[in-house]
Amino acid sequence: MDISTFYAVTSATCFALVGLWWSVVKSKEAWLKDEAKRRLAGGVYASFLIPGVMSLAAQIGVDSPLVWRGVFVIAAGAGVTYSSKLIALTREANPNGAFSRNYWVVPMLYGLVLFFAVFSGLARFIGLHALQLEALLLSGLILCAHAMAWEFMTA
Repeated sequence: MDISTFYAVTSATCFALVGLWWSVVKSKEAWLKDEAKRRLAGGVYASFLIPGVMSLAAQIGVDSPLVWRGVFVIAAGAGVTYSSKLIALTREANPNGAFSRNYWVVPMLYGLVLFFAVFSGLARFIGLHALQLEALLLSGLILCAHAMAWEFMTA
């Protein structure tokens, strides 16, 4: 698959999931009244939005690394910050859930996204182009977002 196609599909999918999540949250008025649940719902929202924005930037900057790298650094920094703040809430809400037990994965993946955006040349030592390695990391983030959405809805 062409890397531009991957990011086009990923971007469209993430933004579609953001819209679907809005519909879910809108139908759950109790979530909006409870501060912790509202923040958890926002965490799921951000978990789809941030990779969607990064995928959009990768499409725009496929020929201009400065564009995608800049957006990836900013978005990954926001992802590390936001997901780290969300960890305590998630562990309180469902301490036995898969996401709660593996809370370190999301900030770690965002940290790797940030690292390889700053030091994109290191991807070649793994045998990949920088955007290919970032695509693998984004795939992991999106899988975690799905797990977080499932855990939140079923807790």
